[in-house]
Amino acid sequence: MAELTRSQFGNFSPSETKVARALLAAYPAAGLETVSDLASRAKVSAPTVLRFTSALGFEGYAAFQKALVREVHEEMGSPLRRLDDPGSGTRAPRISSDFTAVFVDGLVRTFEALPEAELKTAVNLLGDMRLRVRLMGGRFSRVLAAYLNTHLVLMRPDVQLIPSGGHERMSALLDLGRRDVLVVFDFRRYDREVIEFANMASASGSHVVLFTDPWMSPAADVAEAVITARVEAPSPFDSYVPALAVVEQLVAALADHIGTPARNRLTEIESMQTGHHRA
Repeated sequence: MAELTRSQFGNFSPSETKVARALLAAYPAAGLETVSDLASRAKVSAPTVLRFTSALGFEGYAAFQKALVREVHEEMGSPLRRLDDPGSGTRAPRISSDFTAVFVDGLVRTFEALPEAELKTAVNLLGDMRLRVRLMGGRFSRVLAAYLNTHLVLMRPDVQLIPSGGHERMSALLDLGRRDVLVVFDFRRYDREVIEFANMASASGSHVVLFTDPWMSPAADVAEAVITARVEAPSPFDSYVPALAVVEQLVAALADHIGTPARNRLTEIESMQTGHHRA
């Protein structure tokens, strides 16, 4: 069901997309709730939930839940799934091959679940030269925002990393409007200040692109594109390895989307650097 939902992202209406995100954020439990509960979770109307299940090809909500229950039972009884799930055991990985397996699994699961429509929306927004780009993240995820910022400034103008706090951050918020795209990185143990910033930016008319985990930051409620990545790691801290890989994919897609202007900008930057070194 999750794979079917992700494959249809490009065909959903904006309100149906909210239902899809709510379902995937708490999968499969959200799909086993009542229509009204799922509608409340997604902040849409009950008829929207019914249109969503219809868009997936089901005659009604009961048929949708019946298929989901069947899938859950099949998954629970699969020995292969238990063996393949690195989180199912109680022993922490102790050798390099164990760590490798966890990270590779996180990468594979991230890219398998990556909705093409969401990535395309992000590329279209970040590649629109009429819009300015602003980026921000939380305590740890700010590293990803800075990494993407470093690449974007080489390919297009009007890119800026939002300051980490204080008056500078509030000043940056005051400057946001309809001409801006705010890229937000927010992973579990979600940052309240980042979420509030995203909400206020959206209220000012800014477009919001969110990078988060499969359980989704509350900032997803105002995002036009939500890109998720696994965060499980064999340590006390979450891993951003899959998220970094998705950022790399976005950078590659943007370079191709922007094309000649990005190539010309890089050429000018390298020329300026060469001239500076000679001087």
